[in-house]
Amino acid sequence: MLTTLLAIGALSMSTSLTLQENTGPEDAGQAPATAPVLQLAPSADPTPTIVERSAGEYAAYHSVIADLHSAPIQSGDDLDDAMNRLTAFYGEERLVRAWIAYAAIIAARHPEYLDEVRELADYYGPEAAMTGLMYDPSFATSFASSQEAQTSVVDAMAADNAEIMDVSERYRAAAYDLQSERWANRSHGDRSDRLAELSHMGSEPIDMTDEVLMTLATGFDNGLPASSLFERYEPSSVSSRASIAPQLTLTVGDAAADPDRARIGRILSVAALQALNNDDPARTDQVVEALLSDPVVERCLAWVRLDLQQCVAAGHFMYEDSFCIAEHALMDVSRCLGSSASTAN
Repeated sequence: MLTTLLAIGALSMSTSLTLQENTGPEDAGQAPATAPVLQLAPSADPTPTIVERSAGEYAAYHSVIADLHSAPIQSGDDLDDAMNRLTAFYGEERLVRAWIAYAAIIAARHPEYLDEVRELADYYGPEAAMTGLMYDPSFATSFASSQEAQTSVVDAMAADNAEIMDVSERYRAAAYDLQSERWANRSHGDRSDRLAELSHMGSEPIDMTDEVLMTLATGFDNGLPASSLFERYEPSSVSSRASIAPQLTLTVGDAAADPDRARIGRILSVAALQALNNDDPARTDQVVEALLSDPVVERCLAWVRLDLQQCVAAGHFMYEDSFCIAEHALMDVSRCLGSSASTAN
């Protein structure tokens, strides 16, 4: 240590003498100049794009799905909490926009596809490219390099939906097991407060937790399915005693929407638009806003909201809420967002 300090002192003295020797006579009468101080301005975080903001909500949705793998199911409050956390995403077009945006970020991890779109835009002009991407969903899937992007989107959808279905099965099994629990066999009584809460589902802003914010960069950079961003824990069984199925079979409308190529095309279009070198970013945002809407899925989720409210209203016992969560707040949502591998073929 002492040797190191002496070496540093010698170097400092040598540097000082060198500076004095290089000072000319004309500098003798001047006050020594103040040494410049390097100041680095704090780097401002870039403003997230429309797509990134919406995609963040989809990641937040899957953080809830991950939590519900092991969340307690030991009281009516536990069931209310699970239902509230899920339905926070089911208002109007929130989940649809979030789902399309996140899938578009996965598609954008394929530079060959984006390069082909840019080449076309350079040749015909960005407005012509935007028009094709906006009005003809099959246009985005017609590029030679789009196949890998399509496959990655479909695979991510399948992985995410599998996670939703896993949680659905957990709450369905709980609906059976809870019938042997005294608290779960109590009558709900007046359900007006619960139904009033559900009537406003999705109206509050989403709470972006620190965990979600920290995982977003990983998901965006690596094109990971949202369901793989969060650690899941294996649940413990609610009860090992025998039970019977809950007697709830109410269905209002058809909650399932058939996946189609147009949906994949819309997702790839959003990815392509983010990559275009356009001098009018406001125009790009306008087109992206239009493409983040999927009327078919939105109608499907509207049926989900109605089915869930009707299921809760029809139930008499607390354990039946677990069935409503499994059937409508989870499984039907998975069907709305579902896409088969054949879509990309």
